[in-house]
Amino acid sequence: MEISKVKKVTVAGAGTMGTLIAQTFASHGYTVALWNRSESGLERGRSIIAENLEAVPPEERDAAASRLTMTTDPDCFRDADFVLESIAEDMDVKHAFYRQIEPLLKGTCLVATNTSGLSITALSQAFGAPERFCGMHWINPANLIPLIEVISGTSTAPETAQTVYALAEDLGKKPIHVKDVPGFALNRLQFAVLREALHMVETGAASMEDVDKAMKYGLGLRYACIGPFETADLGGLDIFCGISEYLFADLADDKEPQALLRQKKAEGKLGLKSGEGFFDYSDGHGAKAVAERNRKLAALSEILFGS
Repeated sequence: MEISKVKKVTVAGAGTMGTLIAQTFASHGYTVALWNRSESGLERGRSIIAENLEAVPPEERDAAASRLTMTTDPDCFRDADFVLESIAEDMDVKHAFYRQIEPLLKGTCLVATNTSGLSITALSQAFGAPERFCGMHWINPANLIPLIEVISGTSTAPETAQTVYALAEDLGKKPIHVKDVPGFALNRLQFAVLREALHMVETGAASMEDVDKAMKYGLGLRYACIGPFETADLGGLDIFCGISEYLFADLADDKEPQALLRQKKAEGKLGLKSGEGFFDYSDGHGAKAVAERNRKLAALSEILFGS
């Protein structure tokens, strides 16, 4: 399908990700339906969108709102050119959803999943036209992070992935093509860093606060401008090879989540969602942390990408 033929988008799931994805499509001129099973979920979605559009000029805010509808009626899938599923991260739940909507879809409708790591090939097995199915992994917060991973399953048609890639570009995003490997690209990198960060804290090499500082004020700032391969090139591949020869043997290679992460989960200290994780988010600290993160992301994105 050519991108010019994608006029109507239906996003399934009014959680934080689905809501911000729907907002992004609507803000870029697409007619969007945000579907959710419950009306209470849609109410949360309305609050998220209203908060996010506060800083937008009134004419842009009104235009985006006019293109976005929220509904619990599955009829919204009937005239969709593109469906993006962003429901529970559970294989069985997603399979049941695909079987539910497939009879409603047009024969040309493309379907993508916002899974952060489930196999695209396995997910597509519950969809009768796997050639029209792929992954489109957005990164939280979806309205601010430029990266989108476009993942092809074994049956995904090349033109399907190409259209979804072009859609991402039309939204002002920075898409990448990734094969259907566990964790795709971003989460493989993210969890490699987290594994080493946890290892450093557990062995007493550095505190959580200082590990975070090393990333925020060092690697994070550098990687916002150039990637790891560019970094190695600029630093000298002989230097990086030499460091690798003595350092790799000492890096974490755990095959299971580390004890510190397991302990926090067992204690119910799950981070922002529970009010405490590695750090304290109670008494309004969580809302402040999210607002400050979003402010910095928006400012950095404007400097680096002009959006």
